[in-house]
Amino acid sequence: MHLVQQIAFVLLAGISIQLFVRKTGEIRRNILLGNDEDFSDRKPERWRNLVLLAFGQKKMFRNPLVAIMHFVIYAGFIIINLEVLEIFLDGVLGTHRLFARFSPKYYAYLINAFELLAVGVIAVCVIFLLRRNVIRLKRFISKDLNGWPRSDANLILVTEIILMSLFLLMNASDTLLQKRFYPGFQEHLTGNFIVSGLLQPLLNGMSSGTLVIFERVAWWLHIMGIFAFLNYLPWSKHLHILLAFPNAYFARLDAHGKMNNMPEIQREVLYAMQPEMAPAAGTEDAPKKFGARDVFDLSWKNLLDAYSCTECGRCSAACPANQTGKLLSPRKIMMDTRDRLEAVGRNINVNGQFKDDGKSLLRDHISEEELRACTTCNACVEECPVSISPLDIILQMRRYMVMEESNAPQEWTMMFGNVENNFAPWKFAPDDRAKWTQEI
Repeated sequence: MHLVQQIAFVLLAGISIQLFVRKTGEIRRNILLGNDEDFSDRKPERWRNLVLLAFGQKKMFRNPLVAIMHFVIYAGFIIINLEVLEIFLDGVLGTHRLFARFSPKYYAYLINAFELLAVGVIAVCVIFLLRRNVIRLKRFISKDLNGWPRSDANLILVTEIILMSLFLLMNASDTLLQKRFYPGFQEHLTGNFIVSGLLQPLLNGMSSGTLVIFERVAWWLHIMGIFAFLNYLPWSKHLHILLAFPNAYFARLDAHGKMNNMPEIQREVLYAMQPEMAPAAGTEDAPKKFGARDVFDLSWKNLLDAYSCTECGRCSAACPANQTGKLLSPRKIMMDTRDRLEAVGRNINVNGQFKDDGKSLLRDHISEEELRACTTCNACVEECPVSISPLDIILQMRRYMVMEESNAPQEWTMMFGNVENNFAPWKFAPDDRAKWTQEI
């Protein structure tokens, strides 16, 4: 029977890991469809960001109570994976409580810590479900989340509750069988555990044979749930659990709000002011596309941002355009970018390479009205807990509309004309700029 379970476990693990690796490979390919951008500078600052923003969740602690609750779930995911490692090894090797044989005393301390953490995870998940579905915080009821995104968040929280409950029930039945000195469950006595010990009265009425089945079912459901969660992760917003770390490391380190000039534009301005420096006709470099119309025109960091988005809505809650009723939502910008990138990925999967589908990120996913509502105040970037920049995508798409399509509101066009002709936003000739001083 043990051999059958081992074979079944190895097959399940192999299939689950293969599916996960294949999907994450597709995501990596999709991200690398973006233009190259160098982030190899200032490594000490980047490692500092990784530690403070990703591991330490520094920005989350602007709201200490919520940050602590989020940290409990985060710690549960990271630390309880040690317990998952033991289950995995037990499944492959056909052992039971493999780590207990090395030091039963410290093993009991470890599992007790895991159980307390599991209770914390369950409690916090319940609170988060209440915040989303009963209290209905404004940023969680936004139309951005209509449909699958709202269900996705609830599904993950419910899954966490089920997985932690199965962990506790598995421990309760296991230790109860040890107390009864049932064959196979007393080889490595673990002693009683704090939390699962409180659940044992619920199981006392079961016969030992039934209890063995109960323990095995809890064990299998727990590890099957872990494998299911592993493969659900790449399809979910909770992919940020993994991508928050590289995204924090590769965060832009320039002053927030700094706009990157394009050398091609700077050269054109220089040639206009000093025509003698312009290259001879036919010798200039081929013109580069200005701005971004589709995901291919963005950088790989923009696309990593899109996959790293937690959909928490802090960016939209801080956005003055969004709060005054404008159509713009920075969260939706990131979700739309990811949706378009996923559509491009499916296109490549079907055709072997991207085949023009007649769609683009601009207009098919993100409208002109959304882009023009942005005030470039940088609030969304400041608020994001994982260093995402919706502003960068907005600026690049606006640059495309203005420079490639000559598409700008009338007020902008007048300002551009004044800058071009008068070297200032106002309709005054350069020679007249100082005339106001004559009245003083």
